[in-house]
Amino acid sequence: MVAMNAEQMRECLTDAGCDEALIGQFEALRWSDRQKDQLRLLNDYRRQLLERIHAEQKKLDCLDYLLYAVKSNASV
Repeated sequence: MVAMNAEQMRECLTDAGCDEALIGQFEALRWSDRQKDQLRLLNDYRRQLLERIHAEQKKLDCLDYLLYAVKSNASV
């Protein structure tokens, strides 16, 4: 089990990109001893981050294809 104090948890949440509202919710759940709700909150945020990553990956894929197409036309 990894023991983290409140300051370490806040820093980790901040580093993960959580805003103050989400951090406040997380801390309130912690003090209410509602671990399942904390896990739900973190999993929801993780899913949102992953969706953003996939959206950005799609943009990169489109740009890579465009770069490939332009380079292929330039060498003809």
